[in-house]
Amino acid sequence: MFSSIGWGETLVLLVAALVILGPERLPGAVRWTMRSLRQVRDYASGATSQLRTELGPEFEDLRKPLADLNELRTMTPRKMVTKHLLNDDDSLLRDLDDTLSQTKDVYGTKSTRSSYPTPAMDKPLERNERPPIDTDAT
Repeated sequence: MFSSIGWGETLVLLVAALVILGPERLPGAVRWTMRSLRQVRDYASGATSQLRTELGPEFEDLRKPLADLNELRTMTPRKMVTKHLLNDDDSLLRDLDDTLSQTKDVYGTKSTRSSYPTPAMDKPLERNERPPIDTDAT
């Protein structure tokens, strides 16, 4: 729930609470907040267990599409190719990565392009500059 709040934000909230509430009311406010969060968590777990008992095995049938949706959210093109085309065997892609990391292009940086320069790409592009159209390629 609060995974996106870092230590810096937490410190700012504590200092603001100390200034607003004062040192005498701050411990009571913290106790009330923790108790409320614990109640919400208990209500959520109670609702989940109640659904599980009322629906029985159908509850797991409801969870499977949600798990599939969460898996799709984390799916990258590389994971998709590995899962569906390579049957979860990414050794081919790792070998390709190793080969490409050993290959250097004309400018001396690691690249996935071939090391043969094209006339249109003799110099690096400036920011917001489009590459020239190669009319001899037809």
